[in-house]
Amino acid sequence: MMETILVVDDEKSILDLLSLVFRKDGFEVKTCSSPARVFDAVQSESFDLLLCDIKMPPLDGMDVLRFMRREKPEVPVIMMTAYGSVKQAVESLKIGAQDYVMKPFDVEEMRIIVSRGLERRRLAEENLLLKKKLEAQGGLGLMIGKSKAMKEVYNLIERVAGTDTTVLIRGESGTGKELAAQAIHSLSRRRDRPFVSLNCAALPENLLESELFGHVKGAFTGAATDKKGMFEVAESGTLFLDEVAEMAPMTQVKLLRALQERKIRRVGGTGETAVDVRILAATNQDLKKRMEEGRFREELFYRLNVISFEMPPLRRKTEDIPQLVGLFLNKYCLRMGKKMKRLTPEVFGLLEAYAWPGNIRELENVIERIVAIEDRETITSACLPAEILAPRPDDQTRIVLRPDFNLESFVADVTKRYIREARRAAGGNLKKAASLLGISYRSLRYLIEKYKLKDMRNGNGREPIDAVERS
Repeated sequence: MMETILVVDDEKSILDLLSLVFRKDGFEVKTCSSPARVFDAVQSESFDLLLCDIKMPPLDGMDVLRFMRREKPEVPVIMMTAYGSVKQAVESLKIGAQDYVMKPFDVEEMRIIVSRGLERRRLAEENLLLKKKLEAQGGLGLMIGKSKAMKEVYNLIERVAGTDTTVLIRGESGTGKELAAQAIHSLSRRRDRPFVSLNCAALPENLLESELFGHVKGAFTGAATDKKGMFEVAESGTLFLDEVAEMAPMTQVKLLRALQERKIRRVGGTGETAVDVRILAATNQDLKKRMEEGRFREELFYRLNVISFEMPPLRRKTEDIPQLVGLFLNKYCLRMGKKMKRLTPEVFGLLEAYAWPGNIRELENVIERIVAIEDRETITSACLPAEILAPRPDDQTRIVLRPDFNLESFVADVTKRYIREARRAAGGNLKKAASLLGISYRSLRYLIEKYKLKDMRNGNGREPIDAVERS
């Protein structure tokens, strides 16, 4: 759609020149030369950018700018002025003008300034559309989902974010505990200060203590200089301790002391440093059970467990799967430079029925794999990993029937996938393939005919395998 520029000036030569320049550049140009009609023109005309002269006796262009900021704040305004009015031009920026141009102006400079103004408007519109889209989708920060379970999480996060209370986030691996912590931080009064994340399971005890509290030069072998710990790095902000249950007993003692006294001591140091840090912690373990077993300090548990909530596993919010799939498809198709892919209803049915022991992280990995290795734009069940097609008996699989689900098509896709895999494993020998599938040779021949699988290739992808057994 052609963008429109409204030019307001009492000099006809200026209007003619700018009309010629910007129409040649592909813009629609509207003009107004009568000071008496300026406000009517601004209010009645539709345009994407306003070029306005500051001096148009008896009118003051600054009044037009103020009117624009009140009536059409989304439209960028560029003021034009003679060299004698630099002070007013600068004042116009304070009121809300995008930029100003001195007369007589250079045409190329004018083009650049106008282009920059229109680009900022486009970006503002895109940001607004994205914000509305996210609001429509439902979500908070980087978390998305409109399920009842996620709405409960959003509600609790919004209620605790404004406090400085310690929060313990529980949940299985891959449920998004760190995203929840980031959301709490982004809604808190500390949002302009650091958010620092530390995985307590990723470091041995001596290094974890140094990472948390810092160390002084010579404190241990390799400590060549003084180093700040995460408590100091996160000063006035938020420190997120992931997998806090994995923390060694002695480090638990030191963490408890830091939380109680709001002071830390670097490893090998003698002085203490006051710290102002909000602590958010997360675990996939049952801390009460670990406390009863003597593996987690009782005092630390109660310090961390002031407010606690659980991130729901994916199997309890399967209605969010289509939205998550869309997010990951967009992410990886864009990253890998591939065309957007579409999943069949049968695939969505399988994804929603699977137990997802790895939760959202596992789902993301599945989608990344599909985008990476599949060239086709329509993704069928044949593209899914075997564990999703045939989950283990102990998986907490449940059946989800979508409105567009088709049982016959679903069974056909699964059957073809297993026949392909059996023939590959058997090197093209149909008797062996039938044995692997637990069916008779005759039944396998029938299925190959039914699903038109005669042209399948063997494991090395070179020679076609005939439907007639070659043994």
